[in-house]
Amino acid sequence: MILLTRKAEFSAAHFYWNDALSQQENERIFGKCANRNGHGHNYTLEVTVAGEVDPITGFVVDLKKLKDILEQEVVGVYDHRHLNLEIPDFATVIPTTENIAIAIWRRLAGKIPNATLHRVRVYEMPDLFADFYGDFGPEAEAGAGN
Repeated sequence: MILLTRKAEFSAAHFYWNDALSQQENERIFGKCANRNGHGHNYTLEVTVAGEVDPITGFVVDLKKLKDILEQEVVGVYDHRHLNLEIPDFATVIPTTENIAIAIWRRLAGKIPNATLHRVRVYEMPDLFADFYGDFGPEAEAGAGN
């Protein structure tokens, strides 16, 4: 087995806010990120897949197909969007770096032919990223592998 990672980039806005908390609590916990107008980031996404090298092509996956899947499932959906206001993935979840990584995993699980999704890494900034290696439960097992 070998791991292969592909990068993609998207720009999006978000804010941190929990409706169960008061305005004061939100501002204390989330600081200036609680500004309901939002702020933006240029995100870098790394998607790592695991699989066997095809003896004919030398690839784990069709690289163009992987790029197309990332475009269709993530970049085309998240790029130049306000995550809180426009993306159903975050209707009830705060779009933190951690939750964005989880949402992307769920968007990609089971959609990459001939490989298993191994890791989703989302960089919010060059010095801040979150890694997600999948859910751990029956729901994940049904959709995590190929």
